[in-house]
Amino acid sequence: MDTAPAPMGSLQHRSCQQPKMGDTWSQLPWPGPPRPAMLLVSLILAAGVMPSDAGTSCPVLCTCHNQVVDCSSQRLFSVPPDLPRDTRNLSLAHNRIAAVPSGYLTCYIELRVLDLRNNSLVELPAGLFLHAKRLAHLDLSHNNLSHVPADMFQAAHGLVHIDLSHNPGLRRVHPRAFQGLAQLRDLDLSYGGLAFLSLEALEGLPGLVTLQIGGNPWVCGCTMEPLLKWLRNRIQRCTADSQLAECRGPPEVEGAPLFSLTEESFKACHLTLTLDDYLFIAFVGFVVSIASVATNFLLGITANCCHRWSKASDEEEI
Repeated sequence: MDTAPAPMGSLQHRSCQQPKMGDTWSQLPWPGPPRPAMLLVSLILAAGVMPSDAGTSCPVLCTCHNQVVDCSSQRLFSVPPDLPRDTRNLSLAHNRIAAVPSGYLTCYIELRVLDLRNNSLVELPAGLFLHAKRLAHLDLSHNNLSHVPADMFQAAHGLVHIDLSHNPGLRRVHPRAFQGLAQLRDLDLSYGGLAFLSLEALEGLPGLVTLQIGGNPWVCGCTMEPLLKWLRNRIQRCTADSQLAECRGPPEVEGAPLFSLTEESFKACHLTLTLDDYLFIAFVGFVVSIASVATNFLLGITANCCHRWSKASDEEEI
């Protein structure tokens, strides 16, 4: 039974099988006995279609050299469909890419560096990094990401550097967004739209050294205290943008550097009421209630007396 061919642009389920050299040669035109001119043409054709050592040729508009594929600044609206299988460094920076297919990195198990900065990415598909076990450096800065979901970097346990800076719409980082990234040393979350960051999102990163969080509209309420306390105790080298990390609220700390807040700043968050406090509040409430009732009673009597006096005066005049 005939089967319909798969769409050429489909990247959801990629086959990473490399063509065999014998298959490539067998597909070349070779009519009649060999002649010098025909032999030359065949060799030229072979050079054009023969896959590289990595299993495929360099994409159009890209340059490939020593396992580095550079497709930056080419005004691309989509990712190139086929790359050399042994690509270690891939740059797709400074384009107009709005989406990356979920299976795009499946075949590139040697990938170490992925640069997607300055594109139009709104989100990344689940499982994108499932086969990127050797990926160490990831740059997603200057995009339109709105959130970092749970297990976004699942299986990419070798990540050392993640740059999510300059995503102005980035308002939420899931508590399990960076789960399993034990080797992560540098995390850049600066210049986004974050008002809060869960401690759970960071406390599972034992190797974290630098954390860039400046330029966000932080709300320095009681919920921020656990994060700040953890940062003081765990980060070995203070963030380079510590002076840029400022509080946007509440009003009493607006404009204050985030790292200038101490335990004294959160003293009000730890105020607790004792039994005596509750009894005093109850007593005050009772007294106020009695006073309110007495006041209303006196006002009622006064109004009644005034009404009677006014009526009596009218009768005397008649």
